[in-house]
Amino acid sequence: MQKIAATAPEAQSADLVAGNIAQLKDLFPELVTEGPKGAAINLDVLKALVGDAMVTDADEKYGLNWHGKRRARQLALTPSTGTLRPCPEESVDWDSTQNLMIEGDNLEVLKLLQKSYAGKVKMIYIDPPYNTGKDFVYPDNFQDSIKNYLELTRQVEGDRRISSNTETSGRFHTDWLSMIYPRLKLAQKLLAADGVIFVSVDDAEQASLRKCLDEVFGEENFIEQFIWKKSYGGGAKERYAVTQHEYCLMYARDIECVNPLWLSPDPEAAERYYEGRDEHFETKGPFRLKPLEATKSMDRRENLIYPVRAPDGTDILPKRQWWWSRARTEKVQSEGGLHFSKRADEWSVSYKQYLIGEDGEKRGAKPFSIFDGPYTQHGTAEIRAMFEDEVVFSFPKPTKLLMKLLEFGSDKDSIVVDFFAGSGSLGDAVMAQNAQDGGNRRFVLVQLPEPLDTEAKEQSVAATYCDKLQRPRRITELTKERLRRAGKRLAAENPMFAGDHGFRVFKLDGSSIRAWTQQVTDLTQALLDHQDHLLPGRTEQDLLYELLLKLGLDLCVPIQQQLIAGKCVHAVGAGVLLTCLAESITVAEVEQLAEGIVQWHQQLAPAGETTCVFRDRAFADDVAKTNMAAILQQHGIQNVRSL
Repeated sequence: MQKIAATAPEAQSADLVAGNIAQLKDLFPELVTEGPKGAAINLDVLKALVGDAMVTDADEKYGLNWHGKRRARQLALTPSTGTLRPCPEESVDWDSTQNLMIEGDNLEVLKLLQKSYAGKVKMIYIDPPYNTGKDFVYPDNFQDSIKNYLELTRQVEGDRRISSNTETSGRFHTDWLSMIYPRLKLAQKLLAADGVIFVSVDDAEQASLRKCLDEVFGEENFIEQFIWKKSYGGGAKERYAVTQHEYCLMYARDIECVNPLWLSPDPEAAERYYEGRDEHFETKGPFRLKPLEATKSMDRRENLIYPVRAPDGTDILPKRQWWWSRARTEKVQSEGGLHFSKRADEWSVSYKQYLIGEDGEKRGAKPFSIFDGPYTQHGTAEIRAMFEDEVVFSFPKPTKLLMKLLEFGSDKDSIVVDFFAGSGSLGDAVMAQNAQDGGNRRFVLVQLPEPLDTEAKEQSVAATYCDKLQRPRRITELTKERLRRAGKRLAAENPMFAGDHGFRVFKLDGSSIRAWTQQVTDLTQALLDHQDHLLPGRTEQDLLYELLLKLGLDLCVPIQQQLIAGKCVHAVGAGVLLTCLAESITVAEVEQLAEGIVQWHQQLAPAGETTCVFRDRAFADDVAKTNMAAILQQHGIQNVRSL
């Protein structure tokens, strides 16, 4: 029975460097060789493969560069040794929900999600700090990221604090880029081939962000820079122009895989534009007239120039060309789909565009690059209505704005991620959009549990409200409360929709698997402590969900439970993973427990290979451990591990 140590791949997040090397080796085996520190890239072979001019380490080259970029890239590639601890008591509908609300440093959380969610996310929306001089940009720590996070959020004692990134710091743009770059690198890995990302930003970092996204996603995967008119009126305090807009940049993982963007038809617009009625109204709905003649934006094609017969027998020729081929035009005309009008002895031809298309669906419209509303004032009004007229979040994004992005950026069964969750607007929007179109979208929200201070002017209202809720003064407490209240409201407003209004709460922490520390003051005590690989105080649930995370299983995967020989045994994913994390297994209990696990495994009949995991210290001795592994392996469960 092999023990899962803290340094084992199963105890860490995905090793992106190893994955990149493996991909290179698959494509070009001769490119990867052995170096003094393991696998290495042979630059001479690389030059031979792509040409000398393509391989450069020159200082002067086009691109986005700043002091600290190399370190930011390293941060994205360094595996995490953390874990996500389940908190059912803070969740809603824990047993049935597919939504996640994760408290933690989003850099670490994005690393931890790689094994389970890489290539599965359809849409990411983030609203990162705008770098106005008041937003925090906390320092990542290369050596001990989990300790750094716990100190910054005051969960353990330490001297590190979150502070604002002021313009006088001398590293104003540099610090912001070093913060956002590794997070975008990791986010790109989560997206499916047809996945898209939206990033909200204002003028402070729009130019830098565009270059950053070009580098991470590729210029060819740029879709649009939407302009959102966020407010109306105002401007009394502005010195020059009145700024009423922000940007929302949209990129694809692979633009060749992304379908055209469509918004559902607006009922008011349908009434306004589709006014005509004919004998096809019952099946095709109302129609509107559109010119058959293409006067611009098409290359001249001779096969689109032909006469169309008018009601009086006149042959009508286009000034330039028609939109359609002769065969299609004649077919539509025979079905009564053309409309002729005469003015000053000159005929014009239009075709009827019906509200219901040939696929039986109502026609939508492509989104415009400028969104005129909904406004920030609407987002603030939503918060006021939800929190007894208290503005516990500043400038939250309106739910309807995010619902619009969801409508053309996601499918009805998508996984949607926001790793700067803030007020939880995206979670609210996902639940609302599902209620509107009958969708089954799932959200994954990540938010730093930033401490709130009653003495700080911009945080005092939020901190006081946490006191009112009798919850810790952290921004995440308000995020969770907003999701709870939004879910209740939507359930009450849509009684016929049996959608998912819950969420599972997880919190970032250090791994449950004890790592050996190099700085030992009492060697004897350290050796005694290390006899048990697991940290004290960790529950069976903590260990179970760490296994899910590190083995690449969905955090909402179905989990079954049985009592076998008096021990709690879990079956995850229909038997792909079996666990018994009891604290004690005697020699006498081994055979009965093993046979019960084998019987259940045969009933489950999982499609793939099964991994069975036990708590290492639970076994009375090595004989008990060996017997357990032998019985399971004799019955086809070959991969038996211990923690």
